[in-house]
Amino acid sequence: MAGIEPTTPGFAIEAIRPGAKRKEVPDGKVTGLYWVVQPSGAKSSALRYRFAGQPKKLTIGGYPAIGPADARKAAQAALGELARGNDPAAQKREAKVAARAAARAEERAELDVVEKVVDEFIERYAKPNTRDWKETQRLLRKDVVATWQGRRLSEIGKADIHRLLDKMVDRGAAVTANRTFAQLRKLCRWAVSRGILEHNREGIEAPTTERPRDRVLDERELALVWRAAGELGFPYGQIVRLLILTGARRDEVAAARWEEIDLEKRVWNLPAERSKNRRAHSVPLSPAVVEIIERLPRFEGSGFLFSAGKTPPTAFSKAKARLDALITEQNGGEPIPHFVIHDIRRSVASGLASIGIPLHVIERALNHVSGSFGRIVSVYQKHSYADEMRSAFEAWARHVERIVSGQAASNIVALSLARG
Repeated sequence: MAGIEPTTPGFAIEAIRPGAKRKEVPDGKVTGLYWVVQPSGAKSSALRYRFAGQPKKLTIGGYPAIGPADARKAAQAALGELARGNDPAAQKREAKVAARAAARAEERAELDVVEKVVDEFIERYAKPNTRDWKETQRLLRKDVVATWQGRRLSEIGKADIHRLLDKMVDRGAAVTANRTFAQLRKLCRWAVSRGILEHNREGIEAPTTERPRDRVLDERELALVWRAAGELGFPYGQIVRLLILTGARRDEVAAARWEEIDLEKRVWNLPAERSKNRRAHSVPLSPAVVEIIERLPRFEGSGFLFSAGKTPPTAFSKAKARLDALITEQNGGEPIPHFVIHDIRRSVASGLASIGIPLHVIERALNHVSGSFGRIVSVYQKHSYADEMRSAFEAWARHVERIVSGQAASNIVALSLARG
């Protein structure tokens, strides 16, 4: 065979000198074992044999990492497999494939741990793509991580998910169960796209069917909320009153910054990145709103209207419980029907309509993107309605003042907002 040189009885691997071409030197002690010497001087061992009538080669390893004794032992073991009808080279390839698969499985197992997947999902998907990522993080950590911490996400099946959601429903958190399920479904889809999961958990439906909320506070209830907010104190009392006067969303008001407020022009410029619909919105400020804002404390080092720190206030559950207690106290010990903070926004919309504000002005004032300003209308309708919105909010502030003082009557004569 070309390139193969015979060995001498006392040959030493170190003594084999490289040539201009690659050469193979028989070991001389184990049949078929050769020492491969490259022109560079690199040396390795290999076993040549025949399997199923075909010549085969099994690379054993490089020298000096694998010396003569180890190479001969490996060659003899391979010859033993050959005697049992197995192909040593094929076995080696299969072992490598299995080792790579095991390594990938081990790596995936580390990434697959529920709490790690949640953290990765928040950092790589929720934060860059969603404005309310903190709520997503809260939902997933509170129930998903708390229930399955330490487990692999790939091991979580449909039955596990149903048990989790059922427990949430049973404890009276049906709506939260729906919200958690929605975020868990997003998480699993993301994990599939990243190769963390092989398959999504399809065929699971939301645990409960939600009915759209239609709770609207009547004038008497709105007056009770306004008065109770006055006893609630900073910052939640002022936040609730601004919600009543502007119809803005809770988090938009709570996270308002001084740089957004133009008291001279009496405008609150809500940036697109803080708006739920990601559309910038200029809110005309009625004198009543300006008065509330002017009385707010200023905190050095904080740009927030309602916080001295680096984050806006978030303890709305406790504040709402306190607000409910104050309303009950002012109502002679009788609570009013349950409402949530967001119902105030719906109540403002209803209240604006009740005093004669046109629907398209209400929608613009509340920064709605559906209804009158949806689809093609939003593309061509560029009128700002700034004057109409200012008149609407000022009329609404006067109406709130009247109902709080007990002077309002239902169906006040419609206000004309036509300008020029």
